[in-house]
Amino acid sequence: MQAYIPYGAYFASPFARWGGDLAHLHAMEFAAHVTRNALEARSIAPEIFDYAAYGLTVPQKSSFYCVPWFAGMIGAERLTGPTINQACATGARLFLAAAGEIAVGAATTCLVVSGDRCSNGPHLYYPAPHGPGGTGDSENWVLDNFSNDPWAKCAMVNTAENVAAREGITTEEQHDVVLHRLAQYDDALADDAAFLKRFMTLPFDVPDARFRKTLATMDGDTGVVRSTAEGLARLKPVVPGGTVTFGGQTHPADGVAGCVVVDDSERAAELSRDPAISIELVSFGTARVEKAHMPAAPIPASSTALQRAGMSIEEMTAIKSHNPFAVNDIAFARAFGIDWRAMNNFGSSLIWGHPQGPTGLRAIIELIEELVTKGGGYGLFQGCAAGDSSTAVVIRVSDR
Repeated sequence: MQAYIPYGAYFASPFARWGGDLAHLHAMEFAAHVTRNALEARSIAPEIFDYAAYGLTVPQKSSFYCVPWFAGMIGAERLTGPTINQACATGARLFLAAAGEIAVGAATTCLVVSGDRCSNGPHLYYPAPHGPGGTGDSENWVLDNFSNDPWAKCAMVNTAENVAAREGITTEEQHDVVLHRLAQYDDALADDAAFLKRFMTLPFDVPDARFRKTLATMDGDTGVVRSTAEGLARLKPVVPGGTVTFGGQTHPADGVAGCVVVDDSERAAELSRDPAISIELVSFGTARVEKAHMPAAPIPASSTALQRAGMSIEEMTAIKSHNPFAVNDIAFARAFGIDWRAMNNFGSSLIWGHPQGPTGLRAIIELIEELVTKGGGYGLFQGCAAGDSSTAVVIRVSDR
């Protein structure tokens, strides 16, 4: 049984650099706020859903109740489903979860949403009554996990350095990617952000923490660094003797993204902004590579997704990546013999930031819209995730 996405039945808030415009908001309450408004704007009643999955990678107060609570907040009090966390691959994994429910006949109309806040992540204490003196263990959920993979015994930036060393990727190459990706993102800002407005409400009113009044207005993503060749050239590698600078990697962020997935093309047409456009989830691929080589994981995941689709990389009309490091795109392009400049039109997480759960969701939404602007075709999304893992998705946009 095939899964379809109704054209336009998806949404995202602007993303804000952590510590910025959205840092004061509870991620799940904010996601419910954005979702309610998005569904209402698209005349989609919350009661139509028989399955929901919520992506959460940074715990929030009371998130133990996740989907039932979120569903109640959007007006779907009988709706339930799983909470999904696969770090940076959560967005793609949400689509795989919905497609799986549809494939086994357990759902017909699915809502997948992720809202994450890297800002103000929890500080957790783990009791250890049998430890020395009864003292427990603790962690800063966000920062400690950025800096230490308990299996690979290194920080995430070290995984990028390992791939850069293996592939001979220089700092200069990485900075070239950054400048090109910034120019691609500027295309999304052209004509008063016309591309972003295909799925994002702009200007965007930022609510206060109690969702009773508006504190500020965002004209788009905030906290984006306007890198220059001169500025990048002055940066030193984060790891002494390495190649990856702060300019060659993304920034943690806060934000929300969501999408409707259904089991039938006719149902998709009924919920679509343009019934003539068909969007299919074609195939998925997952992979895990050798320890401490995270940016290389999308390569085998994409190979699997393409093989399952019966297609080659050359048949992809558009390619989108979650690229926490510029190294990701260079290694991927070399592996498949393509030009990295052709990937990530209209932007990527390297530029607009990484709130983790929503990152891949937004990238897939942008991939859909790029394919629509090109008159259809096949698209590949791929992105790495903590633990040297990855999820890839092949989608098809066509005329019904």
